[in-house]
Amino acid sequence: MKCMYCGCLDSKVIDSRSGEDGTIIRRRRECTNCGKRFTTYETVESTPIFVVKTNGARQVFDPNKIKNGIIKACEKRPVSPATIDKLVDDIQKKIYNSLAQEVTSKELGEMVCEGLKSIDEVAYVRFASVYRSFTDTTSFIKELEKMVKKDKI
Repeated sequence: MKCMYCGCLDSKVIDSRSGEDGTIIRRRRECTNCGKRFTTYETVESTPIFVVKTNGARQVFDPNKIKNGIIKACEKRPVSPATIDKLVDDIQKKIYNSLAQEVTSKELGEMVCEGLKSIDEVAYVRFASVYRSFTDTTSFIKELEKMVKKDKI
């Protein structure tokens, strides 16, 4: 690390401390040339992941958008905020672990549907009705019939 006082490229770490949330490391350094001390911060560099919409537009992945959609689907349902946060975290981990730089909105919607189905079936149907653009009661009933068939198997 380059010394901010003399420009020397050699320094030694005197103290390291983890940040509050564990994503930052604070390092106290001492220049081997001039002996002055300075602080550096180390963070993980993350590359942005893009969501490819059905119309081809690309947006930066925002877990808060997923969370807001799940919250709306779970409104007035017995689903705790901790359960919603865990589902959002699981989806986020799945996306980052895929190592892909892009994810389609369809893949993202399917991940949410899959997670909601195991948490609360009513919330799942609510989310699916918007995500799959149910146009009439027939498409809504078909989705419910699929759920009932899977439960019987």
